[in-house]
Formats: sequence, structure tokens, C-alpha cells
Amino acid sequence: MAGSDEADDSDDADDSDAADPDDHGEDDEYDDARRARWASVLTGVVLCAAGAGAALFRLTGGEPALVPAAYALGAAVCALAGFLGSRGRTRRALWLLVAGTMIMALGDQFD
Repeated sequence: MAGSDEADDSDDADDSDAADPDDHGEDDEYDDARRARWASVLTGVVLCAAGAGAALFRLTGGEPALVPAAYALGAAVCALAGFLGSRGRTRRALWLLVAGTMIMALGDQFD
């Protein structure tokens, strides 16, 4: 009977090892969320800088005032998307990035 007690102890040790992969799965979810936040922040910053630069470039030219205003508005929307992405609202940030890029593209059509 002493041998059956040892077998039960080894089964318990195997069960504790089986729980470890689940712990790593939670870490992967946190890593994915952190990557999504950083991606939305960096994309928002890049698009904001590009929109602001285009607005300043178009402002110095002879284009109508609507063109740099559209670029500036698109840059502001992308900046808001970057802020929301840093707060974890990555889905809203993605849609705002799309909207900001579309606003800047609309400004380019006015040119």
C-alpha cells in the first residue's frame, strides 16, 4: 500500500506541471495587448507628424485654405487615435486612424 501512496504523490506533481502552460497563455495575452497599444500609438504619432508636416507645407503654397485645414484636421484625429491607443482603446484608435487618413486624403483631392 505504500507504493500506491507514492503513485498518488507523483500524479499530483504531474498535475501541477500541467497548469504551468496556462500561466504562459495569460502572459501572451498581455504581450499582445501591449503590442497593440504600442502599434496604435506609434502609428498615430507617425500619421500625425505626416499630416502636420503636409499641412505646413501646403500652407506655404498657393493652395486654397481648405487643403491645409483638412491635413491639420486629419493630423488632429490621428493624434487623438494615438492617445486613445495609449489608454488601451485600440479598436477605437484603429477606426480613428482610418478616419484621419481619409480626411487627409480628402484634403489631397481638394488640391
